[in-house]
Amino acid sequence: MTVDLTTTNVLLGILATISVLEALAVIGLFAGGYLLVRRLMKLLTEIEQRQVAPAAARVNKILDDVKTVTSAAKRAAESADRMAGWWRVFRGA
Repeated sequence: MTVDLTTTNVLLGILATISVLEALAVIGLFAGGYLLVRRLMKLLTEIEQRQVAPAAARVNKILDDVKTVTSAAKRAAESADRMAGWWRVFRGA
């Protein structure tokens, strides 16, 4: 009795072909994902340069102004404290 493996070989060939096609599909998806990520990173960089960087510069300028005003208020408070101390000394004498 001879065993005919034609059907088995055909099925194995079909499975091998499908496996190769699946591998190509996965490679294609990875390549597409890589291109998508690269485009998104480029877009995010452009958005940062056009919108985030100018906004950050404006915020830093505002913070510098706040620092200046705070320093002036601190100096005025210190001066008022010195004057109040002097006034207490003057009234006590």
